[in-house]
Amino acid sequence: MINKLTFTFLTLFLASFVSFAQQIQMPQSSPSAKISQQFGLTTVTVDYSRPSTKGRKIFGELVPYGEIWRTGANAATVVTFTTEVVINGKEIPAGSYALYAIPGKAEWTIILSKNTKLWGAIGYKQEEDQVRFTVEPTKTSKKYETFEISFNNLTDNGADMSLKWEYTRVDFKIITEVDNIVMADIKKQVIDANSTNPSLLYQAANYYFTNTKDLNQAYAWIKQSTDSDPKYWTMHLRAKIELALGMKTEALDSATKSKKMAEEAKNPDYIALNDRLIKSIK
Repeated sequence: MINKLTFTFLTLFLASFVSFAQQIQMPQSSPSAKISQQFGLTTVTVDYSRPSTKGRKIFGELVPYGEIWRTGANAATVVTFTTEVVINGKEIPAGSYALYAIPGKAEWTIILSKNTKLWGAIGYKQEEDQVRFTVEPTKTSKKYETFEISFNNLTDNGADMSLKWEYTRVDFKIITEVDNIVMADIKKQVIDANSTNPSLLYQAANYYFTNTKDLNQAYAWIKQSTDSDPKYWTMHLRAKIELALGMKTEALDSATKSKKMAEEAKNPDYIALNDRLIKSIK
C-alpha cells in the first residue's frame, strides 16, 4: 500500500514538474540590448533591458521620484569600461559596474555600484557605490517610447552617455586619458628604443603633427621613415610637416612625389589630397 501511494505521489510530482517546465515562447516585454562604443583608447559596453511606455506615465509614477531605479528593467544595467575613465571629476577604475539612478523633477542622481549581481535594485546598498553624482534632466520634444541608452558627442578624449525615455533625457560625460598613454608609448617604442621602424616613426610623427607638439621632432621622424621606406601616405605627411615648418620648396617636392606614388597605386583619395596640398603651396 505504501509503495503504491509513493508511486502515485512520485508520478503526480513528476507530471506537475514537467508541466511547469514547459513554456510557451513569447516575446520579452523589456527586450535585452547591448551597446558598445569606442572612443580614444577606451571601449564602453552597456548591457541592459529596454522597457517601453505602453501608454503609461513614466517618471513620477511608474518610476517614482526620489527612489532608486535600475535604469532599465529586469536585471541591473551593467556598464563596463576597458580602461580607467573620469566621470564628474572622479576616477573610475577599469571594470564593470551596475548603473542606477534616482530620478527627480529637477535633478537626477546617477550611481555606479560595484555590485553587478543584483536583480534590478533589490538588495542595493549605498556603501557599495563606486561613485554617485547629480545631473540635470532635460525635456525633449520627441517622445522615446522605449528606454534608450546611447553615446553622443564622441571625441578622442570622451563621449556623452545619454539616458532617454518618454520625454526625459539625462546626459553625463565620460572622459578617458589618451595623450599621456600615447606619449608614454611613443617614448617607450620610438624614443627609448631608438627605433628605425618606418611605420612606428610615421605613427609618432603623425601624432606629434596632428596634436601640435614638437614639429621639428615630428619632421626628424617622418624624414627618417620616408628616407628608408617611402609610401604615398608617409610622403604626404612629410609634405604637410615641411609646409608647417615653412619649407615650401621641400614640401612641394614631397607632395609631388606623394601624388605620383598615389597615381601608381591608383588611390584617388591621396591624389586629390596632394592636388589640394600642392595648390596651397603654390
